[in-house]
Amino acid sequence: MIIESLLSRAEEMLTVKFRQFDNLALANQTRVLDAFRKHRVSDFHLHGSSGYGYGNLGREVIENIYADLFAGESALVRAQFASGTHALACALFGVLRPGDELVVATGAPYDTLHPVIGIKDAGLSSLKAWGISCRVVSLYTDGTVDWSSLERALTPKTRLVHIQRSRGYQWRKALSLAEIERVIAAVKAYDASIVCLVDNCYGEFVSTSEPGHHGADLTVGSLIKNPGGGLALTGGYIVGQEPLVQLAAERLYAPGIAGQVGASMGMNRGFLQGLFLAPAVVGACLKGASLLAQACELLGLEASPGALETRGDIIQAVRMPSRNSLVEFCQRIQAASPVDAHVIPEPGKLPGYECDVIMAAGTFVLGASSELSADAPLREPLTVYVQGGLSYSHIRVALAHALPVLINRLS
Repeated sequence: MIIESLLSRAEEMLTVKFRQFDNLALANQTRVLDAFRKHRVSDFHLHGSSGYGYGNLGREVIENIYADLFAGESALVRAQFASGTHALACALFGVLRPGDELVVATGAPYDTLHPVIGIKDAGLSSLKAWGISCRVVSLYTDGTVDWSSLERALTPKTRLVHIQRSRGYQWRKALSLAEIERVIAAVKAYDASIVCLVDNCYGEFVSTSEPGHHGADLTVGSLIKNPGGGLALTGGYIVGQEPLVQLAAERLYAPGIAGQVGASMGMNRGFLQGLFLAPAVVGACLKGASLLAQACELLGLEASPGALETRGDIIQAVRMPSRNSLVEFCQRIQAASPVDAHVIPEPGKLPGYECDVIMAAGTFVLGASSELSADAPLREPLTVYVQGGLSYSHIRVALAHALPVLINRLS
């Protein structure tokens, strides 16, 4: 009964916050429905294509809807993107040329981008290997943008500025859209031709607008995170200025055929239905994240963002009291999952990460962060990152199963 009392008290404290999340989901559901109706989504759009994928009307309507929702001239929404990192790599390699300079405006990017850019363990085909240099602008200790350092980092060679909206494996708040707009304004004031790319992973539908509404030239993300609504089986998206999206398409496919090929292989239904459900799923994720934060705060643990703070993504970070409690917390999340609940995750090496990582994700789609998952790099300070959840009910049940380990460790 201790854990039930804890969660009930946390919910009572979050009544106003939960109402705000409900209103957000309602507004975004209206936006998505309006886009579906505008583009006259029909039954035949739900069916896929094979082979070259020529004349795929479903793929076309999906990309038109994404362009509308994410405020771009054009969109590339494809099952051929293996991950958000893959989509980001296609955008970066599509736009940048040897001799160009990339500026990362928001501190060290997510771990899996390091080999792509050429930070530390550079891949043989990294940007660095192709003669593309990179400057990383560190954030202030409080996680905010260092504006003066950003301005100094820009040079006549700068071709693209990368802005990561979400925290990644960092103890910082996700960037607000107002902060993203300010970064873009500072870059454009220096040189309007510099491309501003926003890594939007984990941030879709957390607000009623997206980075494209705030000046982003390219917005990139993964379909097995927020916009896939738990039904997209794979894929990613790139939305923005048409010439830039075309460059990314040429990188994904080949010059001359880019955008015109790419079989959807039965994915259209999941892409469309998942996108339709995404506002409700994201609303549930935000409620679950706030519940975890409030419960941990009641236990005396540090949570970021705080339970009542404004959120820029669906990720909830919690500082853990020990390595054992971190590992057991993740294992308990796995045990409360609908798939592979009997599997016990252990820390280990994963591609693209520099230290051991534990990942708990008993999901219908392998690795889908739209579904409830918990993961953590095994490095100091020990922090678990929890995200996703197809329903608030499941998140609450899972937290009731996982939080006792923290009560026991702290008592």
